[in-house]
Amino acid sequence: MSATHRNMTDSATHFRATGTVYLVGAGPGDPELLTRKALRLLGEAETIVHDYLVAPEIMALANPAAEKIFVGKKGGGFCCPQSDIEGLLVRLAREGKSVVRLKGGDPFVFGRGGEEAEALVEAGVAFEIVPGVTSALAAAAYAGVPLTHRAHASAVVFLTGHEDPNKPDSEIHWEDYGKLGATLCLYMGMKNLETIARRLQAGGLTPTTPALVVQSATTGKHRQLLTTVEKVALESEHAGFGAPAIVVIGEVAALSEKLAWFKTARALTVAASASEWPPSP
Repeated sequence: MSATHRNMTDSATHFRATGTVYLVGAGPGDPELLTRKALRLLGEAETIVHDYLVAPEIMALANPAAEKIFVGKKGGGFCCPQSDIEGLLVRLAREGKSVVRLKGGDPFVFGRGGEEAEALVEAGVAFEIVPGVTSALAAAAYAGVPLTHRAHASAVVFLTGHEDPNKPDSEIHWEDYGKLGATLCLYMGMKNLETIARRLQAGGLTPTTPALVVQSATTGKHRQLLTTVEKVALESEHAGFGAPAIVVIGEVAALSEKLAWFKTARALTVAASASEWPPSP
């Protein structure tokens, strides 16, 4: 056998022996919002590497025989450093396994999916991206808020509030976003909400601009609070709102007062259930 042919054979064997990593978006929580491809891959996966925010109802749809590895975070504490997660994905794929890397929302929207994809490329591991319904879209839709509206907003900005807005080298210039006139969607912003709101106002955002907090969107724990940007931090704290939550700031947020279909539907469901108690013999 020639050296060239031997090298080609070795490469083909390596390719066949290496599994594929699927970076899959689990959506905001409601299992019915999973894509068909995500559902299929969950049923076929040999290993599922999942985050904390993936709903138990979605994990219940996974292949019962699949190895399930938790690498998420809770309460701000990391279970695993990001470099360890990337190394784990590479190792599992090199063992020839079909791996679903399952993330809440969409893997490429504040999900570190880009970092993981880069690590897989550098390691020569095959991967696919399976988009999911990202949290801001779901929270707004279920709260009755069109993120764009011809009469109110023609632009949308997704921002992370996880970064400390007071640090001197902050990459987000909040004052600039206060001038945009766009709908602002804050991910992971509850901890720093007071400072963020103050800096947005310092940049020119009107204090009475509507602000909506949506917690646990699309799930049975969904709840929402409509207020203004000057009051959002205090009122959400008093009402006990916390993560996971999305904050929508802009004129469109006020439309939730008349378009909040999910909250109304849940109230009607609860009322109907109460009227049927006690159950018929």
